[in-house]
Amino acid sequence: MNKKKLLLVGNGMAGVKTIEEILKVSQGLFDITIIGTESYPNYNRILLSKVLQGDTNVSDITLNDWDWYKENNIKLYIGETAIKVDPDQKVVITDLGRTEPYDELILATGSVPFILPIPGADKKGVTTFRDINDTDEMVEASKKYKKAAVIGGGLLGLEAARGLLNLGMDVSVIHLPAYLMERQLDPTAANLLKEELEKQGMKFLLEKNTEAIIGGERVEGVTFKDGTQIEADLVVMSVGIKPNISLAKETGIAVNRGIVVNDYLHTDIPHIYAVGECAEHNGIPYGLVAPLFEQAKVLAKHICGIDTVPYTGSVLSTQLKVSGVEVFSAGDFIEGDGKKALKVFDEQDGIYKKVVLQGNQIVGAVLFGDSGEGNRLFSMIKKQANILDTAKISILQPLNQEAGESLAASMTADEIICGCNGVSKGTIVQSIHEQGCNTVEQVKACTSASRSCGGCKPLVAELLQLTLGSEFDVSAQKEAICGCTPLSREEVVGGIKAKGLTHIKEVMNVLGWGTEEGCSKCRPALNYYIGMAHPTEYEDEKESRFVNERMHANINKDGTFTVVPRMYGGVTNSSELRRIADVADKYDLPLIKVTGGQRLDLFGVKKEDLPKVWAELDMPSGYAYGKSLRTVKTCVGEQFCRFGTQDSMGMGIALEKKFEGLQTPHKVKMAVSACPRSCAESGFKDIGFIGIDGGWEIYVAGNGGNHVRSGDLLYTVKTDEELIEVTGAYLQYYRETANYLERTSAWIDRVGLEHVQSILDDTEKRKELNTRIEEVLALHKDPWKEIINNQKTKEVLFEKVTL
Repeated sequence: MNKKKLLLVGNGMAGVKTIEEILKVSQGLFDITIIGTESYPNYNRILLSKVLQGDTNVSDITLNDWDWYKENNIKLYIGETAIKVDPDQKVVITDLGRTEPYDELILATGSVPFILPIPGADKKGVTTFRDINDTDEMVEASKKYKKAAVIGGGLLGLEAARGLLNLGMDVSVIHLPAYLMERQLDPTAANLLKEELEKQGMKFLLEKNTEAIIGGERVEGVTFKDGTQIEADLVVMSVGIKPNISLAKETGIAVNRGIVVNDYLHTDIPHIYAVGECAEHNGIPYGLVAPLFEQAKVLAKHICGIDTVPYTGSVLSTQLKVSGVEVFSAGDFIEGDGKKALKVFDEQDGIYKKVVLQGNQIVGAVLFGDSGEGNRLFSMIKKQANILDTAKISILQPLNQEAGESLAASMTADEIICGCNGVSKGTIVQSIHEQGCNTVEQVKACTSASRSCGGCKPLVAELLQLTLGSEFDVSAQKEAICGCTPLSREEVVGGIKAKGLTHIKEVMNVLGWGTEEGCSKCRPALNYYIGMAHPTEYEDEKESRFVNERMHANINKDGTFTVVPRMYGGVTNSSELRRIADVADKYDLPLIKVTGGQRLDLFGVKKEDLPKVWAELDMPSGYAYGKSLRTVKTCVGEQFCRFGTQDSMGMGIALEKKFEGLQTPHKVKMAVSACPRSCAESGFKDIGFIGIDGGWEIYVAGNGGNHVRSGDLLYTVKTDEELIEVTGAYLQYYRETANYLERTSAWIDRVGLEHVQSILDDTEKRKELNTRIEEVLALHKDPWKEIINNQKTKEVLFEKVTL
């Protein structure tokens, strides 16, 4: 049977969710092609704020990585935008001139941010908060500027403000309504949220109507219609979104606010569908993820010819954390017009709960500070539950609280556990009974519950314990390394060591992997664990690494790469700078950027030019892409600074050369400051060193990302030799005991500083750790010298990368 051609325009969450659902119900029906404007795989837009806040990157929020497309035989075109649909010829044309045929076409073009039509909106320094590129622009701005204004006090605006606050900016939130998040909260909850966020450092300008953005070429401030103004170096517009209907409108498809669809997501043109934020159903375009995923499931079955209940619309709910504060809302939560409210307000503990009733029916709810009853209330709202015989005050308490019954036990089978992905209690119980799921990770792999925001993980674990009863194994709840196996990191590493396993396939076969090829999460982890356990016997499997690591450069949105050569301790010389300048000129590189780690980024290198660029630079790789030691930042130290007490540059260079190329569970950054003024920001690095009279203080587990964490004092040492010895032992213990992709800050919080100190206090253990790390360091070779000198390796590396 010839497969039909299915073309998806839009590589976002709703569109790719539809493809996932299609693959579940009819894997062999279509040849699938996806066109995506962004240069990234499908990622979780909900978690963009974590990327903005610093510690999380695109790979951490990726839902389906490059390998997923390859494994499912999906042709993906990134960095391309569909600009025309010809329904008669059944083809789509892109801005790059590509003509792609289809039998069935799904439009998932999403939405675009609304830009206030005011003077100055086009100035440099004015951005939105919608995608990775916006996030990158804000991060870069925070390195140069200090005053930020966020226009819009909705959810995205507040998350942008929180991220910019974490990045060290002075943040003011401008909001036209009288209170924050008016679409999700009532005035009482909004005021509680405002008070909490003010404690965190945010400033608020409510009931302010923005008139203009002022400045020269770049923004310098914001003026308001009441005649007041504020200074601003960065303005983030977060005043709403609107469905992206331009392609549909150009095609002649019926549009209103969104692309008009029926109950099966069909447009008014045969063989063309719309799903997600771009679609309008019964006059409503939805902007939350749960309704979009409901649409995706209906469309997937319908397009595969499988009978399904039609999509009849969604009851909206929001359950999330705003800057660490739990909030929930659902349905019609504003009283009046015959609706009455039942409220509980604990002002001392900052807990507020409100249920709105229409007669004896719950129609809406708002929870602040404690959202534990959110799932149950949402289910009652969706079912239009009648509470005539219910003690009303009990609605705001977990059912059978006095009897000790859990929330999971009180829920009915059709109640939703995971709001983001629309997964009910019954679906999870079915996966436990019929598919043998006995861990949260396995349930996530089978049902997608907890896959998006992760907020329902505790409830999934509770349901597992309830369903399995005496068969529930607490020890098995240690997080599996992925959904392909129930084994935890400790069990996998133990098996690798005990059985002498030295190949990824061997590990999967011997340890009973549930999938033949593994997945994009476990393959890189196994590659690291095997190399860590058997450094002299294991040959790195490059195909199991992320694309940046395979290419030894960071891929940019246009398909070019960024090269970052090593500059030990941030120190360079005129000869290196001339070579960099010559390379930039010769290969017409559009940008050279000084990084936060005191190096130079060379942007815009073509893939085929990478070996020549590295050869002509004749500098080692800076591993800007690697799960390894990246940089050692230094101040100028005692040689030049009148406050310096130690040779920070010399120590930084020695550390960077010592541990260069060391593979670690996640990226590691160091800094060396010559005195307690800590100009190199040593207190916020994975390992930081601060010079004092007569020695060094060693700080560990610092983090400047979305969970800002000051480093803990590990030791005070007197000599440079002792500093190197402690650092080597510490790094090796981190290498041997951390989960893959676990930063040192999370690792220390998990295992405890005192535990690590007890290990390093043991002279014999410290010596053994250093012996093992020396064995690993002796194997280091600069990757680009290997590639340049080995044509065969080069040919393997530069074969076409399938995205």
